[in-house]
Amino acid sequence: MKIYRLSLIAFFLFVITSLNAQYSAEYLKYHKLHPEAARTRLQQETIITIDIVNDSLQINQEFLEEDLYLNDAATYNSKNTLNFSAFFELNKIEAASFSYENNKYVENKVEKFTEKDELNQSFHDDSKLLNYVYPNLKKGSKSILKYSQKIKNPRFLTPFYFGDYFPVQKNKVTIIVDENVHLEFKKFNISDAEIQFTEDKKGGNVIYTWTLNNQPEYEFEANTPSYKTILPHIVPIITSYKIKGKNSKLLGKVSDLYNWYYSLVENVNTEVPNAELVNLVASITADKKTDLEKVKAIYYWTQQNIKYIAFEYALGGFIPRESNDVFRKKYGDCKDNSSILYRMLEIAGVKGNLTWIGTRSIPYTYDEVPTPVVDNHMILSYENNGKTYYLDATGRYIKFGMPTSFIQGKEALVGYGKDFKIKKVPIVAAKENAVTDVTRIKIENGSIMGASKTDISGYPKIDIFHSLETGNTETKLKKFYNNVFQKGNNTFLISNFKETNKYHYDDNFIVDYDFEIKNYAKNLGDEIYINLNLNKDISSYKTDKNRKNAIEYDYKKFFSYATILEIPKGYVVDSVPEDVTVSNDLLTCKISYKTNGKEVVYKQEIELNFLVLTLEEQKEVNTAIKKIERNYKEIVVLKKQ
Repeated sequence: MKIYRLSLIAFFLFVITSLNAQYSAEYLKYHKLHPEAARTRLQQETIITIDIVNDSLQINQEFLEEDLYLNDAATYNSKNTLNFSAFFELNKIEAASFSYENNKYVENKVEKFTEKDELNQSFHDDSKLLNYVYPNLKKGSKSILKYSQKIKNPRFLTPFYFGDYFPVQKNKVTIIVDENVHLEFKKFNISDAEIQFTEDKKGGNVIYTWTLNNQPEYEFEANTPSYKTILPHIVPIITSYKIKGKNSKLLGKVSDLYNWYYSLVENVNTEVPNAELVNLVASITADKKTDLEKVKAIYYWTQQNIKYIAFEYALGGFIPRESNDVFRKKYGDCKDNSSILYRMLEIAGVKGNLTWIGTRSIPYTYDEVPTPVVDNHMILSYENNGKTYYLDATGRYIKFGMPTSFIQGKEALVGYGKDFKIKKVPIVAAKENAVTDVTRIKIENGSIMGASKTDISGYPKIDIFHSLETGNTETKLKKFYNNVFQKGNNTFLISNFKETNKYHYDDNFIVDYDFEIKNYAKNLGDEIYINLNLNKDISSYKTDKNRKNAIEYDYKKFFSYATILEIPKGYVVDSVPEDVTVSNDLLTCKISYKTNGKEVVYKQEIELNFLVLTLEEQKEVNTAIKKIERNYKEIVVLKKQ
């Protein structure tokens, strides 16, 4: 028996040893450290060299990435892509995977790199994609990627990051710069205690080095604000450089950035405007009495008739095209839309202002990062009686006076010729984004028969209009409205509907519809029990208590629901729930009940006054929602006379 037991132990030791032999000691170490991770980055190194060559700056970047794959998802990382363009020229690339076989890593070089244009709808830009595949990638494998880029414009130094959505063991960034080139570094989501930094001088160069090791993975979660608000990173800025004793300013102040932007647009629209464009402006503004009415008419025409296509080619990504070209082609990117808006307003005798702005995915202010990294969008501003209107014609159905949702709260760099102002785009109030629903219901054999009128304004209206573009049959529309307007439970079914102001820019969108909810009211003896909380929208804003990151929403919202229950013949109201109000700085919910002998009138108002919720704010909101949900269970009791 003892011999058998020893043999069994020896067998298991052999099996364990054989299994471990399939993997390197390196794999076993990191798999134990990160049992839930799909991979870890063993090392990441970036070397940026900034030299003065032939009276100009020459900037090269070298990258090294070494990854170790910790589970069977490794194969999903086989296909990879690198991006490059006129501003970021790819010089060389080497890539290989390493399989662990017979107690050693065996190299499998990537032999084929396929270059493709980055297509965008019907147009393509100068961006290129370099596709490649790591061969034989599997659990326990490694990959190594080395490549270099030449940055052709010194204003386009990009941020470097010290974390990712997987663990990073070693991360080092080195900038080697000619002593006549001056830099500033802006740090985000990082502290001096976390990062090792050195500054040395060697020969005629200054060497900056940052090292941050053993970074845990950052958890990816839905609706998290931009990774730029989470991952530790540094934005390098070349402020000036000296060549042959002459000092040249580059960046560092907002004025430096604006002066460069202005130099790119000051000679745009120098052509005589197209006669057809002049006639068009005269036609669409003929009956408009004020400048404001003219601007509105031109803005709506541009939204409806100039197709938005995002494309760029070298500095074409920063320079608007001539309005005549945009008018002739009937498409353009954000700068082109701004260009034709500017020219059409000018033809109408109204002054607009080209405006640079970053979307909400970019968390920096202009003073923090006065480089092209700070913005990614262009619109037109118009001022009237002290109010600034932000005209973004890249979208559709944007009501005049409303900014697009993705620039709410952002700084705008507004151009006034050689001068500029920084303004802040307002955040649209919750009550401007309203869903107002009035529903009348009656009980028939336990089911609810109802008729509703739903009135939708602001950004929710825009979202619905975009969704409706794909539904062009009554069957598709019914299915869509059944989902959007669902009440009570999943037996809710719309029988017919009528749309008013569909695709209208100014007026609210209204949908009238009849519906049935089967087996919703409960009959017990001589009593009927019914829950009038047909809409429980606020529950969808309760976040997971284990969430690790802030959560972001497109806009603030307001819901107003009125449900009027016709009291069945022979019944009276026995009891109704108490009114309730739950309120804090982030949300307000009010529920009330009234009876008048013939009807029970239920009202619910919800105001969601937030765009981003921190973890602490999520807890506060969750606590409030739980209180509201308890009231969602309350019922009205009707008793037979």
